[in-house]
Amino acid sequence: MRKEYDFSESKPNPYARKLKRQVTIRIDEDALEYFKNLATEMGMPYQSLINNYLRECARTHKRPSVKWA
Repeated sequence: MRKEYDFSESKPNPYARKLKRQVTIRIDEDALEYFKNLATEMGMPYQSLINNYLRECARTHKRPSVKWA
């Protein structure tokens, strides 16, 4: 490892806009437990699993079926 690095000609990351963004959401305990258990079975972090599922829903324009009482 060098003692010093020269970043004078560095450029901003062109993919920075596509990076993940941290948000806070409220999720029911049973839904969270479901995704945590499924993620453990699949060998991946539960946040990545939820992100992949939501991305797939957005890609396919899946809409939730909501019925209000």
